[in-house]
Amino acid sequence: MKLADLDIIVTAPPAPGWGGRYWILVKLTTDTGITGWGECYAASVGPEVMRAVISDVFTRHMAGENPENIELMFRRAYSSGFTQRPDLTVMGAFSGLEIACWDILGKHRDRPVHALIGGRMNDRIRAYTYLYPLPDQDLETFWTDPDAAAISAADAVARGYTAVKFDPAGPYTMRGGHMPAMSDISTSVAFCKAIREAVGDRADLLFGTHGQFTTAGAIRLGQAIEPYSPLWFEEPTPPDHIEDMARVARQVRIPVATGERMTTKSEFAAVLRAGAAEILQPALGRAGGIWEMKKTAAIAEVFNAQIAPHLYAGPVEWAANIHLAASIPNILLLETIETDFHRDLIGGTISVENGFVTPPSAPGLGIEVNEDLARAHPYTGDGLHLQMQDAPCDYANGNNFQGGAPVKGL
Repeated sequence: MKLADLDIIVTAPPAPGWGGRYWILVKLTTDTGITGWGECYAASVGPEVMRAVISDVFTRHMAGENPENIELMFRRAYSSGFTQRPDLTVMGAFSGLEIACWDILGKHRDRPVHALIGGRMNDRIRAYTYLYPLPDQDLETFWTDPDAAAISAADAVARGYTAVKFDPAGPYTMRGGHMPAMSDISTSVAFCKAIREAVGDRADLLFGTHGQFTTAGAIRLGQAIEPYSPLWFEEPTPPDHIEDMARVARQVRIPVATGERMTTKSEFAAVLRAGAAEILQPALGRAGGIWEMKKTAAIAEVFNAQIAPHLYAGPVEWAANIHLAASIPNILLLETIETDFHRDLIGGTISVENGFVTPPSAPGLGIEVNEDLARAHPYTGDGLHLQMQDAPCDYANGNNFQGGAPVKGL
């Protein structure tokens, strides 16, 4: 059995666009006719350029290879161009292709992917959700309204979730890290207070940031929200500033989580060695794929750290996250996004039930990708999946940061 054909679909989720402006799906077919699906979470270049990168990685390192030889193909891609170092774009391309290989292998052996990477360790996986506006809430003002967030949190808890994430701390900009505005710190405290009062001890609070702060700014913000005991303080400084993130971790009494913008075990291991985080958040469509993150989870075990796979993408990456989560002992939480388009794209084959996900037992990833639906929503815009804000933090008039969601201009 050899990898023969590649197809790439860039699909755009309908507004309001939870999960990003577009999702890059890859479909691999073997010379025996087995198909496998993956998803590339790569956003530093546009989707048309990414098509070319994915095609090059496949043609150069994977075409004609047995899909079993994942380690060999990873080393080829990782070493490409005499590099042998993490590369977000190349590894983003490889990650989606690698996930598709596991889907093929599971279908070939009539086994779910988690059965091929150590078996089922967890029968149910605890899920969390980002706080999104409810249908009757204002899409524009929600992101700076603590009371609206508290209502959304209570709704999530009523649906069975035991952890909710929110990020009211102001914009992430290409000028970061910056010192947070005092108004942003006050807003963050108000969000934590309102949400904690709404959910009590029925749910953990996951405080999200996006690496936008200086070390001193992150410490100021983290110490301000300590009284509400969030489960984590997410990516408080830019991802390359590992020693500085470790300084935050030493001075803030909230566990630090990081990883959505990192790739390969090398970067995650550096974070653990520095004591910069206790919780790792790999996005499997960027971080090197399922096998590379299985290794990373094992490294994390040595440091007594936990894994909480990140998701701001489509349901194919989510399926990969689930299989990894099913197979490791140190899973903490699994990020989820519940929209009709997410569900319909995989035919409802995986779902969140009362705040937990049951790993699928069907072969491969256990999903049925609706290819026609994916092709019926092509991405025609010119924006990236997510984009940094050019303008600096507004210290005078406040910041209305819409949670990273591309509400307009899809």
